[in-house]
Amino acid sequence: MNDRTTSVRIFFVLGAFGMVSLFSMLSRASLANIRAVDAVHLIGTGMCFGGAIVALVVYLRSSRG
Repeated sequence: MNDRTTSVRIFFVLGAFGMVSLFSMLSRASLANIRAVDAVHLIGTGMCFGGAIVALVVYLRSSRG
């Protein structure tokens, strides 16, 4: 498996985890009264989206060269 297909798979997996986590966070009624566990959940969601963006950039840079 080359780096290009690996980056695409990582992008979709992390993007899916990020979307599931984001929808889970938005469906909570306690979003207005955010607690420490909600903040950690939001940080984890951001990390998933950050990793997905990095994987997408690696994929796009490898397809150019």
